[in-house]
Amino acid sequence: MASLMEMKEIFRSADAVCFDVDSTVIREEGIDELAKFCGVGDAVAEMTRRAMGGTVTFKAALTARLGLIRPSYEQVQKLISDNPPQLTPGIRELVNRLHQRGVQVFLVSGGFQSIVEHVAVQLNIPTANVFANRLKFYFNGEYAGFDETQPTAESGGKGKVITHLKEQFQFKKVVMIGDGATDMEACPPGDCFIGFGGNVIRKQVKEKAKWYITHFDELLKELEER
Repeated sequence: MASLMEMKEIFRSADAVCFDVDSTVIREEGIDELAKFCGVGDAVAEMTRRAMGGTVTFKAALTARLGLIRPSYEQVQKLISDNPPQLTPGIRELVNRLHQRGVQVFLVSGGFQSIVEHVAVQLNIPTANVFANRLKFYFNGEYAGFDETQPTAESGGKGKVITHLKEQFQFKKVVMIGDGATDMEACPPGDCFIGFGGNVIRKQVKEKAKWYITHFDELLKELEER
């Protein structure tokens, strides 16, 4: 197991950095915002808490939550236009700095492609670097389920994405940054996990993560010191 000093060196020399999105890159949990928008906020927020705590499988929680929300295509688009995701302070500067250093930045999320791509555009991250869940709709725009073949639709999926990135791009060092259990589980195959508690603190992650931060400025400082 790497020491904190070794983890910081991995971060400073990483080929790629993967960010979780909900409660990490953005302040909200996208699925909870969608649930509120569709009038089932409280029930879905409780399911999200259980999923993030690692007590139920991600796919089971996602299936149950979407079964309650049943969002239409129109509702998803209206949510993005009326209540756009709020970027976490410091993330724009951190992503810009990583890009300046030639580091590839990816968004790896259990959230929804349409919302995560909106975030990617704000951060100048290519949409090809987005790995997220895809909602499916019937021709009339009604909810038709989600694409269960996406790796991000299941527990351990973020690790599968990192393995894929390493194979495709020959990355030697990949860092995962996020607030939840599914992010922590991605290392290995990720080379370093940085827990983020700037929006919400997950007890399990704070206790187990060797490197835990509450503001992205802490990572900017690490890059400046090199």
